Amino acid sequence: MIQFLELNKLGTAELARLKQRAETDIRQLFPIAQNVIDKVRTDGDKAVIDFARQFDAKNFEAHMLRATPADFAHARASVTPDVIHAIEQAHANIEKFHKEQLPESMWFTEVQPGIMAGERITPIASAGLYVPRGKGAFPSVMLMLATPAKVAGVQKIVVVTPPTLDGKADAGSLVAAEICGIDEVYVVGGMQAIAALAFGTETIPKVSKVIGPGSSYVSAAKRLLYGTVDVGLPAGPSESIILADETVDPRLAALDLLVEAEHGPESAALLVTHSREVAEAAHAALPDYIAELPEWRQAFIKNVLSNYGGILLTSSLEQSIEFVNEYAPEHLEILTAEPFITLNKIQNAGEILLGQLTPIPTANYCLGLNAILPTGGFARSFSSVSVHDFLKRSGVGYLSREGYMKLQGITATLADYEDFPAHAMAIRKRNLILGVNND
Repeated sequence: MIQFLELNKLGTAELARLKQRAETDIRQLFPIAQNVIDKVRTDGDKAVIDFARQFDAKNFEAHMLRATPADFAHARASVTPDVIHAIEQAHANIEKFHKEQLPESMWFTEVQPGIMAGERITPIASAGLYVPRGKGAFPSVMLMLATPAKVAGVQKIVVVTPPTLDGKADAGSLVAAEICGIDEVYVVGGMQAIAALAFGTETIPKVSKVIGPGSSYVSAAKRLLYGTVDVGLPAGPSESIILADETVDPRLAALDLLVEAEHGPESAALLVTHSREVAEAAHAALPDYIAELPEWRQAFIKNVLSNYGGILLTSSLEQSIEFVNEYAPEHLEILTAEPFITLNKIQNAGEILLGQLTPIPTANYCLGLNAILPTGGFARSFSSVSVHDFLKRSGVGYLSREGYMKLQGITATLADYEDFPAHAMAIRKRNLILGVNND
């Protein structure tokens, strides 16, 4: 049953549940995750291999931990030329977009004569990229993570990705890694992969940052390891809002509603519109579209559209926009008569796609935008993965004698007020040493 909801008729509890999505309370997974983390920290590779056998591939062996040159060659041979070409073209677009994000490596401004302040931007030393494989293969995620890391100039980039049942990495993901210039891929996933990157093992290196979407178990491990390693943005179950007015073809709205819904049973997908005609026509079109999909994807979609999504009818475009901003979706597709005008009213969304010719699938793969986005309402304060996730800023300052003379008195006064005598002494005795008059 596909939900057909009217916003003005929803009670407080119903509205809260709709906005909550299927966000799992991962605290119940903490004991399991902590056990895995502790074992990986103490037992290293042995624990990683044991958990791989338990969760992924029963016949997993130590020599399978890292993808070999032969694995890369076999992957390229097993992927069809059209798929390789598509990955190459997607990579080119994603790379071009992320190169535009690069800031100047250093900048200064003259605050006052003799007072210079600025920043120096440098890449982080190492990054671990988590490329999932739970409900499918995701070479697109490899591109979205590896490309900005390479563009940012990270020297040590390693990838972890869960094994298939035969203990190998997904072939398309290996091809994407190779195209991005990455050859260090470890065939390990889940909680044990995050722990291995946080602490290092005999085979898998410790890194400065772990980034990439994963299951609830991966999220639990990241939460517990926060403070041990930088775990990046929160990226949970996929979600989308299709924001439409009366001018849209309802068939397009219905088609695009299915996109994020097919990711998994915990995804969220909403068509939000003030047009009853569009809402009813889209609702009528959905069953036939769903019936054309494989049964296992149908199961995902039916669960999503009957629990965490469906069609939401509002009283006006303004009310629709207000709901969007409160929901803060991962993906937002604007199907209105004037999408650029609507855009100006959107405050919270991980990604905003404008018009009927800019569907979510194209952005997910090859438009150039990064498709690793904040979920669960975190678009209110987090942004998509970008080169900035792999860069750090150092403040840089310089005072000439003139500049120092202007600031030394202010410095000492504020140090006295905050009761930091060593701060004040560093100024006043410096003045005596340098022959500068105290103000």
